[in-house]
Amino acid sequence: MAAPGLSLLLGLAADRLLGEPRRHHPLVYFGHWAQWLEQRLNPPSVTRSDVAGRAAGVLALLLAVVPLLWLSVWLLHALPGWAAALLSLAGLYAALGLRSLGDHARAIAEPLAAADLPAARVAVAQVVSRDCSTLDQTGIARAATESVLENGADAVFASLFWFALAGLPGVLLHRLVNTLDAMWGYRNQRFVDFGWAAARLDDVLGWLPARLTAATYWLLAPAGNRPQVWRCWQQQGRVWGSPNAGPVMAAGAAALGVTLGGPAQYHGRVSERPLLGAGPAPQAATLAAAMTLVQRGAWLWALLWWLAGAVR
Repeated sequence: MAAPGLSLLLGLAADRLLGEPRRHHPLVYFGHWAQWLEQRLNPPSVTRSDVAGRAAGVLALLLAVVPLLWLSVWLLHALPGWAAALLSLAGLYAALGLRSLGDHARAIAEPLAAADLPAARVAVAQVVSRDCSTLDQTGIARAATESVLENGADAVFASLFWFALAGLPGVLLHRLVNTLDAMWGYRNQRFVDFGWAAARLDDVLGWLPARLTAATYWLLAPAGNRPQVWRCWQQQGRVWGSPNAGPVMAAGAAALGVTLGGPAQYHGRVSERPLLGAGPAPQAATLAAAMTLVQRGAWLWALLWWLAGAVR
């Protein structure tokens, strides 16, 4: 099998050249499987206790993830070395979402810069769960920048981290659990108990990558701005609702020199969120700066890992 550092570089190169598969994406099929499980183990017509709901969620998580993990381990041992290396590289490519994230950011930034708010609202609604129908230019830029920073940690940095640490099974475990959290991790009546296991496991798997991502944003910030990035990370990140998104977005916002957070409307209710970062409100140009930050960080990780392997 290829050295992890070289595989990271090749995976990023494949993502850059090919982008996200437009048809037959493995995660789409996994999403169908997860939805089928949820409909049978968590039917809306059945009312369960907290314990029973969590037990059903644990069972669904195991049924969704364990067979695919077992299959990946078996294939890595059963296939010839070159085929196992190609399979691992394909798995990393499927897990990465760097180019896709950039495509979504541009789809929002271009109409936003042209003051085409209806088109920008439609585009940002594709990547965030908040109500976007009444967002102004600042609200759209804020929501999109938050999405770039948070999804950069989930779909890029965490994938690189778990692949480097545990190869194909590692990146597969994280990406599948992260997908389940996106599908089931809502704090509403239907999912508050059923999605508990997926949400908590996603927090555990993302804890260290999120803090390494925040450290990367600190490192890539202008030298004079790093003390502020550190303060925002340490002081603001801990009061955010998500233990992993908080440090990432606080450090990222400070590195970009903007303020994120604040009130946002979800499912008809306004959530008063803490402020993150320091500086003016984000604009359309902030999206390009945020993507540059994520891209530079991802290639830096891969290059450093490759260099670490080369000197051993």
